[in-house]
Amino acid sequence: MKTKLAAALIASAFALPAIAADSYTIDPNHTFPGFEINHLGFSYLRGTFNSSSGKIVLDPAAKGGSMDISIDTASVSTGQAKRDEHLRSDEFFNSAKYPNMTFKSNKLKYSGNKLAGADGELTLLGVTKPVSLTVTYFNCGVHPMSKKTVCGGNATATIKRSDFGMTSFAPALGDEVKLLISAEANKD
Repeated sequence: MKTKLAAALIASAFALPAIAADSYTIDPNHTFPGFEINHLGFSYLRGTFNSSSGKIVLDPAAKGGSMDISIDTASVSTGQAKRDEHLRSDEFFNSAKYPNMTFKSNKLKYSGNKLAGADGELTLLGVTKPVSLTVTYFNCGVHPMSKKTVCGGNATATIKRSDFGMTSFAPALGDEVKLLISAEANKD
């Protein structure tokens, strides 16, 4: 009897981290992935994507979790309609053929109980490459209006657009692109 009780206690102890994992849905009204790229050596052009979706599972107790994020490439916005139309063309995001870019990760990194980064795969223009996000700010708490648990943060990464086959106007238009992600997600 004691052996069965001990086995049950050990099994339940290993099951606890799975119970501690929380699932969150990206809030599209408060999530704006963006980018920064050198423009002809004079300045840095910035843009955002106004439509994204996805799920994040956080399990700080087990130092685990996952991310599955999808960004609508046709929602690119730089503040100039003609440039945005050009960015949607086959010279850049080719939004007609590749309507989404995605980031998927099963390897989240923590500093204490706070999310600190994610190693995953970015798929852009049908090409998938490893990308590491660094979380520069992260916080979870009860939203003052909805009274629901929300987690939010900012993350960055730098990629080479040529690695994904986006080579138009290189080298005048920079090859390195800084990804800047500001996101909020609501607990399911």
